[in-house]
Amino acid sequence: MDNGKHETSTSPRRWLRILSVIGGLVILAVGIGAVMNLSAAKANGAPTAQADADSGEQAEGAQAEEGEEEGEDEKKAPVPVEVSEVANGTVSAYITSTANLVAENEVKILSEVEGRVSRLYVEEGDTVARGKVLAVLVNDDERIAVKKAELKENNARLAWERGQDLIGKELISREEQDKFTMEYEIAQQELAEAKWALEKTTIRSPFSGQISERMTQVGQHIRPGDEMFQVTDFDPLIARIFLPERDVIGLEIGREVRIDQSADETIRFSGRIRQISPVVDTATGTVKVTIESSDPPSTVRPGSFVTVNIVRTTREDVLLLPREAVLRELQSAHIFLAADGQAVKREIELGLEEGDFVEAVSGVEPGEQVIIAGQGGLKDGSAVKVLGEAADEDAETLG
Repeated sequence: MDNGKHETSTSPRRWLRILSVIGGLVILAVGIGAVMNLSAAKANGAPTAQADADSGEQAEGAQAEEGEEEGEDEKKAPVPVEVSEVANGTVSAYITSTANLVAENEVKILSEVEGRVSRLYVEEGDTVARGKVLAVLVNDDERIAVKKAELKENNARLAWERGQDLIGKELISREEQDKFTMEYEIAQQELAEAKWALEKTTIRSPFSGQISERMTQVGQHIRPGDEMFQVTDFDPLIARIFLPERDVIGLEIGREVRIDQSADETIRFSGRIRQISPVVDTATGTVKVTIESSDPPSTVRPGSFVTVNIVRTTREDVLLLPREAVLRELQSAHIFLAADGQAVKREIELGLEEGDFVEAVSGVEPGEQVIIAGQGGLKDGSAVKVLGEAADEDAETLG
C-alpha cells in the first residue's frame, strides 16, 4: 500500500521537469535562429536601423569638415615674403685653386764666428732695414787681433817703402825687395782677416723685412752655424698653384687674380700671375703657376692658406638672380616671383655663378620681383604679401 501511494504522488513532479526542459530547449533554439538570421542579413549588406543612423551621422560629419576646410582656405592669411628686383650685371667664371702664401725672401741668419752674445737690438715683429744691427757678440779678442794685425801691417809697409828707395839707389838686391813686398802683402791679408772676424761679431740684417723669429738670447754661447734670427720680407708674398694643362691654356703672365684668405673670407686682395712653368709634370699632369701679391693686407702672414681665383671668362649685361632665390632640383631649377599678391612659379635656366649671384639665361625678365625669403613652402598661386609693401601700408595707415 505504501509503495503504490509513493508512485502516485511523484508522477506529476516528473512531468513538470520534463516540460521545463522542453520549454528551455525551444527558447534556446529560437534565440540561435534569430542570431543566425541577423548575421546573414549583415553579410548580405542588408541595412539596419542603427547602420542607417551611423551612415547619416558620418555623411553629415564629412560635409561639416569639408565646409570647415573651405572656410579655412578662404580665411588663410597671405605668406609674408621678401623680394628683390631682377637686374642686369656682370658675372665671371673662375679657375680656382688653393695654396699657402710664402715669402719669397725669408732667411735664417747663422753665426759665422764663435762667441758669446753681448747685446740684442731687435725682437720678433720688429721691422728692420738692410744692414740693421741685430745683435753683437763679445769681441775683445777680435779687437786685439785687429790691433796686432795693424801694427804688423804698418811695419811691413815701412820696410817695403824703404826697400823701394834702396832698390832705386841699387843698394839692395831685387831678391831682398821681393821679400819686403811679400811680407807686406801677408801683413795686409792678416789685417783683412782680423777685421773680417771683428765684423762678423756684429750680426746684421741681409735685407729689409721683419724679424719673424729670434732663436738666441743674451749670454748664450754661439758657434759657427748656430741659428740666431729669421728675417722675412712680406713684400711680395707668393703662392704656387698647380693647374691641369687644359686650364693653363690662354693664361698669360701679368693677368690679375683674386686671392681669398681661408681663415677670414671677408679678406680679399689682388695679385697677378708672375710665372707659368714651361713644362707639364708628367706624374700629375699639372703645370705650376706662380702667383704674386705685392701689397697684401697686414693681417695676411706667410703660411696663410688662401684660395686663388683666376678669371676664365666674363659676361657683361646679363640677368642676375640672388643665389638664395634659386630652388634647385636634380635636373632643373625654379624661382618664385611675386605678382599681384600671388606667387608665380617659374622654371629657369642657369648660367655662370659668382659670389651671391647666379646668371639667369632664361625664364625671367628684368624688373620682375623675385622672392628671396619665405618661398620654402610656397606653391604656384599661393597668396603672398611683400614685407616692404606691408610696412608701407602700415605707415600710410598711421599717417
